[in-house]
Amino acid sequence: MKRLRILLLMHEELVPPDSLRGLPEKEKLLVTMEHDVLGGLRALGHDVQSVGVRDELAPIRTAIEGFEPDVVFNLLMHFHGLGVYDAHVVSYLELLRTPYTGCNPRGLMLCGDKVLAKKVLAWHRIPTPRFASFERGKAVRAPARLAYPLFVKSSAEHSSIGIAQASVVHDADELRERVAFIHRTVGTDALAEEYVEGRELYVGLIGNQRLQALPVWEMQFTRLPAGSEPIATSRVKWDPAYQRKIGVRTGPARLSEDVERRILHLSKRIYRALGLSGFARVDLRLTPEGEVVVLEANPNPDLCRAEDLARSAKRAGLEYEALLQRIVTLGRSWAAPWKDQEQG
Repeated sequence: MKRLRILLLMHEELVPPDSLRGLPEKEKLLVTMEHDVLGGLRALGHDVQSVGVRDELAPIRTAIEGFEPDVVFNLLMHFHGLGVYDAHVVSYLELLRTPYTGCNPRGLMLCGDKVLAKKVLAWHRIPTPRFASFERGKAVRAPARLAYPLFVKSSAEHSSIGIAQASVVHDADELRERVAFIHRTVGTDALAEEYVEGRELYVGLIGNQRLQALPVWEMQFTRLPAGSEPIATSRVKWDPAYQRKIGVRTGPARLSEDVERRILHLSKRIYRALGLSGFARVDLRLTPEGEVVVLEANPNPDLCRAEDLARSAKRAGLEYEALLQRIVTLGRSWAAPWKDQEQG
């Protein structure tokens, strides 16, 4: 395997120390992905240089001009604190004619606008909950065509930001209150969709034109308090103590061959409909009646060694370092428009 020069882009505050030993659990959780990816790439024998980014593009250009990387490994999830700007950072890499890992700008833009993404999925007749969007600065009018309960979330942010048990609302008053909460605390428009009861499933996908769908993964809540909904709230994602308290477990989903085949086929359709590349995770619900409903697609999901995507890849025979190498190879082979111009 050829040794590559890899520039590892990450948020400035998440540049990891050499060792995570001794860090408090919550602090360790914040930088685990960066630490794992850095260690994994170096274990592959690559020459890796990290650069922390806050709110300036200049450090990216300076690092590229000085290091001349074969590929940029992109771990940025937002810019200026806004998730919707991640697509523009990747566009900047394309303007610099530099290969990068993960999703292309158009796919990031579509998935970063969850309302637009749902419209695209609906046009492709992909089953997704009926929904309504609520812009900041406008009065909230309860949509008569939607059936309660509804699930209210940010129309732009990922990583469960703004999601809690209160996100499931049961009447117009609760809807207005939760939409106002999203507007006030997250700072984005809000999206309300019909709440789908059922099993929480995830599918990881890797590829550009040719796709590999990884084994279906499931999140279970074994000690959820009575009256609580089985949803991936912000506390479920970011609070290890709370995870243990409510018995959060993730692992391979036990499904019939027919259901698993339908889910994997549907996940590939979603990936292609949204123009994704590199790698992504599709979030779905399987209802008690056996209906598969798509919640959303997440490009560039968590790459921690112990997280669901890497564990699912390992179950498919792809060890962690091999997964990282596949992502690097896909990034270098992505057919960016500037490559066509060079070849012409």
